Amino acid sequence: MMAAGPLLLLLLGAAGPGLGAPGPGSGSGSGSGAALREELLLRPLPAGDVAAAFQFRTRWDADLRRGAVSHYRLFPKALGQLVAAQGVRELHLALTQGFWRTQSWGQPPLGAPAGAELWVWFQDSVPDVDKAWQELSNVLSGIFCASLNFIDSTNTVTPTASFKPLGLANGTDHRLLRYAVLPREVVCTENLTPWKKLLPCGSKAGLAVLLKAERLFHSSYHSQAVHIRPICRDASCLAVSWELRQTLTVVFDSFTSGQGKKDWSLFKMFSRTLTDACPLASESKVYVDISPKNKEKELLEVTPTPTSVHEAVVQGDKRTYAVYDLLSPSLFNSSRSLNVQLKWKRPQDSQELSTPVLHAQRYVSGYGLQTGEISTLIHNTHPYRAFPVILLETVPWYLRLYVHTLTIITKGKENKPSYIHYQPAQDRKRPHLLEMLIQLPANSVTKVTIQFERALLKWTEYTPDPNHGFYVSPSVLSALVPSVIAMKDVDVEESPLFASLFPSSDGSSYFVRLYTEPLLVNLPTPDFSMPYNVICLTCTVVAVCYGSFYNLLTRTFHVEEPSRGGLAKRLANVIRKLRGVPPL
Repeated sequence: MMAAGPLLLLLLGAAGPGLGAPGPGSGSGSGSGAALREELLLRPLPAGDVAAAFQFRTRWDADLRRGAVSHYRLFPKALGQLVAAQGVRELHLALTQGFWRTQSWGQPPLGAPAGAELWVWFQDSVPDVDKAWQELSNVLSGIFCASLNFIDSTNTVTPTASFKPLGLANGTDHRLLRYAVLPREVVCTENLTPWKKLLPCGSKAGLAVLLKAERLFHSSYHSQAVHIRPICRDASCLAVSWELRQTLTVVFDSFTSGQGKKDWSLFKMFSRTLTDACPLASESKVYVDISPKNKEKELLEVTPTPTSVHEAVVQGDKRTYAVYDLLSPSLFNSSRSLNVQLKWKRPQDSQELSTPVLHAQRYVSGYGLQTGEISTLIHNTHPYRAFPVILLETVPWYLRLYVHTLTIITKGKENKPSYIHYQPAQDRKRPHLLEMLIQLPANSVTKVTIQFERALLKWTEYTPDPNHGFYVSPSVLSALVPSVIAMKDVDVEESPLFASLFPSSDGSSYFVRLYTEPLLVNLPTPDFSMPYNVICLTCTVVAVCYGSFYNLLTRTFHVEEPSRGGLAKRLANVIRKLRGVPPL
């Protein structure tokens, strides 16, 4: 292992304790001990897509780590007791259906891999982290009706550089961290229903009335997540509060569903409109991205007239938002419901989205079923700034990596990583873990390749559909991306959606966590029809032979005397004799 340089220390601080310390305006609504904020961000995407991101944030001025809390008002009791019982310091769970197309849609509000992702920081007082991790995944599996009980040592890793705490943390001992991904997990309505029940108002009032399962799952992308972390109660940070963020991101293809028109509205997307805010919410707002899409820099027009207009720099881009405050009495004066609509002025208003500064792809190459190669392409499109990125690779044990074949090529030259950590896999016990800190030059493409050999599994270890292939978890990239536009220091509580989860450490960069595509790899598969044929033939032979032999051993034979017959038989024989037919 190589020694980490200053770049590693800089990048590790990107998601460190500073992210959990809110600004001076973070104490709003905490006088009652609990506060709820609900937000919805609507953003038009190229090609007619519309991204809708919900966030429900519950703050609770209580210390769950002591386990002395008995009264729950807004914070879900099921999650509060789980945090206290298992010694959880931070919990992050995401269930995603589909893949976020970074090159077409831009950076996601909050990235998540396809399938199920769970990473947890435990307290240092937990005696057995592995046991607590297993019990936690089983309980979460029951709460969210997901297959998290399939998380075990074969798909769990302990990263050393990635996934630093997002909340308050006294230390960063990586031995207290566990991370796992189930890329084959399918998300459906049975996962959405328990997620909605955790909301203080459920799906009966507020923004949650738009969460209609029939519409949410008829989309190009769907991701729901739960984030629990400790944060500062005020600016002095003398007391600790707990924060629960329930986020849901969905992408609608309004161009296809709108018969070739890119115009959209809340009713077209969700088949419902907003009538009121959640009575328990201290803030309920809808943000619509009306940033200019043409060369004339004309803002998009939305109806009805927004309550206010907010400008912010989000992920390196200057954004303009139309804000609808559901708690404003003037919003529902003209009508009883709110149906936000956006109409494009001209077809040329929708231009191609500028390429994100950081994006990546991953694929498998090679031929045959013995060896192969995993390749990861990392793009830095910044015109003049270079920056480091942490790459996390998790590979199952049945793909045996050849670490000596690891190559990192940038602009035709070898790019040596500043930091590398590799934990080899053990058959049927743990996967491969590879972490590297790579410097990305400006306007470059870095290719990371490593070769592997496929293992032959036992016939009982194959899935019911082995010819479909075996999934490999996506790569994770964490980086402080330089911003082209200078970002001003603003109150993160006034900024829309997720700004307080990943605030900018300074005005020159912002934190980004990206996920590549999950891989689908074919393994050597035996002919499962032959055992079936052998079983059928064997069962048939055994049944015939054993049945006949058993019949001969257990059957009792009786000799019956032939009867001469009655009057009817004698008459029949007389008639048959007259006709020349043999008698009976």
